Amino acid sequence: MISPMARANVAQISRRLHAAGWVANHDGNVSVRLGRDRFLITPTATSKLEVQESMLVVVDGAGKVLEGTRKPPGEMELHLAAYRVRPDVHAVIHAHPPYATAFGAAGVPLEPVCLPEAVVSLGRVPTAPFALPKTPLATEAVARCASDWDSMLLPGNGVLTIAPELALAYLRMELVEHLAKILHHARALGGARELPADELAKLLEQNRKAFPRP
Repeated sequence: MISPMARANVAQISRRLHAAGWVANHDGNVSVRLGRDRFLITPTATSKLEVQESMLVVVDGAGKVLEGTRKPPGEMELHLAAYRVRPDVHAVIHAHPPYATAFGAAGVPLEPVCLPEAVVSLGRVPTAPFALPKTPLATEAVARCASDWDSMLLPGNGVLTIAPELALAYLRMELVEHLAKILHHARALGGARELPADELAKLLEQNRKAFPRP
C-alpha cells in the first residue's frame, strides 16, 4: 500500500520545480523509494506543472512497471542508478535549473569553492562525464558521482540531486542553482575567491558528519 503522503509529496515537488523555472516542456523527473525494490516516479511526456497523484508510476529496480497506467520516464535509469549505489537515498530529483545547467553545458565546474555554507550542505558538486541521455554511459556517470556526493551536474542534461527524503533533495537542487547564480555574477566582479585549502577540508568534514554516506 503506497502512502498517500508519498504520492502527494512527489506531485507537489514536481509542480514546485515548474514554478521555480527549473523545468520546461517535459523536462525532469521526481522519484522516491517506497521500500525494497519499489520506487514511485513521475510519468513520461508530462509537464511537471500538470503532474497529479493519479499519474505516478510504481516500478521495480529493473524498471518494470508494477502500478500505474502511464509509462515511466525514459531517463528512469538515472534514478535507479543512484538508488543502487546509495541505499541511504530515498529521493532523487532531476531538473534543468538554468544557471547550473549552463555551467554543465559549458563544461565549466561549479568552482571556485567559495561559500562555506554550501560546502557544509552539499560537499562538492561534481560534473559528470558527458553522456547522451538514456545510454549506459549516462547511468554509469550518475552512479560514479552518487557514490561520493549528493548532487551533480550532468553536462547537457541539467542537475541531479539525491537525499534521504524528498524535501532535502529539493533544497539541494535549490542550493546548486543558487550557487551557480552567485558564481556567474561573481565573474563580472573579477571572480569568486577560493576558500583556503585547510578551511575547505574542515568544511568537507562537517559535511561528511552531517550527511554520512555508506
